[in-house]
Amino acid sequence: MLATRYSLLTTLFPVKRLLDFCGALLLLLVLSPLLLGLAVLVRVKLGTPVLFRQRRPGQGGRIFTVVKFRSMREARGTDGQPLSDAQRLTPFGLKLRASSLDELPELWNVLRGEMSLVGPRPLLVEYLERYTPRRRGATTCAPA
Repeated sequence: MLATRYSLLTTLFPVKRLLDFCGALLLLLVLSPLLLGLAVLVRVKLGTPVLFRQRRPGQGGRIFTVVKFRSMREARGTDGQPLSDAQRLTPFGLKLRASSLDELPELWNVLRGEMSLVGPRPLLVEYLERYTPRRRGATTCAPA
C-alpha cells in the first residue's frame, strides 16, 4: 500500500508542478495591477522595503526565502531592540494580514518551485527541531 502511494505521488509530481507553475504565472499576470497597487500602498504607509523576506524550511527541510508584503513598521525601543509585534503592526498591516493579501508575493515562490499552491504551511526555521514525526512527514512535499 505504501509503495503504491509513493509510486502514485512520484508519478503525479510533474503534473502538480506544471499546474502550480501555470497557476502561479496566470495569477501573477491577472493580479499584477493589485500587486502593484499594494506595493505602492505598503511603500506609502510603511516605507521601504516593501517586501518582507524570511527563511523557511521547504520540501525535504531545504531552506528557502519566502517573500511577502511587509505589514509591520521598523520600530525599535530605546534599548535598540525591536518593539513587540503588537506595537509594530499598523492598522493597514492588520487589514493586509486579515485579508491574506500580504501573502500574494508568495506566488513568486510557487513560480520558482519553492512552494506549491496547495500544501502544508511553512513554519519558521527555529521550529524545525520541534517538529513531531508527523510534521516532519509534511516536509516531503512543497509548502503552500
